[in-house]
Order: sequence, then C-alpha cells, then structure tokens
Amino acid sequence: MYGHGVQPPARTSGTAIFLRVLFAAIGPLTCGLLAGLPLFRVAMLRGRRRDWLLAWLSLPVTIAGFATVGMLPDNDHRGDVAMAVLLLLAAFSTAYFLVFDVRHHRAAPPFAPLPPQTAAAAPQAPVHPRPPQQGYGYPAPAPQPYAATQSPPTPYPPVPQPLQPPRPPQPQQPGPARIDQVRAELDELSDYLRKHEDGR
Repeated sequence: MYGHGVQPPARTSGTAIFLRVLFAAIGPLTCGLLAGLPLFRVAMLRGRRRDWLLAWLSLPVTIAGFATVGMLPDNDHRGDVAMAVLLLLAAFSTAYFLVFDVRHHRAAPPFAPLPPQTAAAAPQAPVHPRPPQQGYGYPAPAPQPYAATQSPPTPYPPVPQPLQPPRPPQPQQPGPARIDQVRAELDELSDYLRKHEDGR
C-alpha cells in the first residue's frame, strides 16, 4: 500500500493507546482464545525469528487447550490444567506484548537534536545522521554515490498577518416596495381563506 518513498500516516497518541489496550486485553478477555494476537503483533513489528516462533506455537497450544477442556467432563482435573495453561498463555502473551510495546515507544527518535557546538569543539569529520527507518519493514534506500545532491528546502517562518476585527455582515434591508407587495399578498390570501371558510 505504501511504496518505498512514501511513509505511512503517523498515528496519534490516542490511536497508539487504544491499540495497546486492545492487544493487551484481548487475550485475557477471551480466556486465551485470541492469546496469539499480541504475539503476532510483536512478530510483525519486530520481525525476529523467535517472535514468529512464539506466535505460531501459541496456535496449537490454544487449540489443544480448548479441545481438552471441551472433551473432558467437568470433574476431570486435566480440564482444569488445560484451562490454567490457556490463562497462563493469555497472561504471558499480554505481558510479552506490553514489555515490547513500552520498549518500542521509549526508543529514541532517529533524528535526535544535537547539542550546540562551539567552533573549538566542532568535529573535523562530517557527522552523518542515521538514515530514516522505513515503515513496515521496508529497507531504507541505499545512498547513491554519484547522484546529484540536493539540499532540503529551508522552511520559512510564517509571516504574521495583522489581526483585523471581523466586520459584522450588514443586513440587507428589503426595499419598501417589496414589503408592501408581500403585505398586500398576505392580506389577499387571508381574505380568500376567510371567504372559503365561511362558505362551508
């Protein structure tokens, strides 16, 4: 949906909090049925092999747990153990997701502002900032050594416009001839209605 050069739209803090609460609560609220969703979310965002392995392993554990609970009678202790495993899986996936999500959002931004430097303390070699991270796991485009270099446009501060008090709209005053015409028509209509009312 978003190509290499286009960044996805930024999320607001309200959206991030909503998603965090949703993914954290979905495992325990469904008694472990959807406990794999937070693990899949972590695996998609981080992309590590261990995260994918945990996410995929949560599926057969969930299926086996619910199959065991559904097949055994209520007084069998194995059903209780299976339900406990499901609830522990839900708690683990929620905790794992929250730890990852908090660490992910506490990471420093890719372009942190540098402190001001004096001429004596300035480094001799040019400092190159990290290339921006691309969204959704796309690799950052490699710099082209022979490409023409362009400096980014310098943003100009907005010029403040002098504030003028808004003028109230001047009401249009209908001409006296028009008002007289409307009054005459209304009087004529009233007379007409009275005549028809009396004729009944």
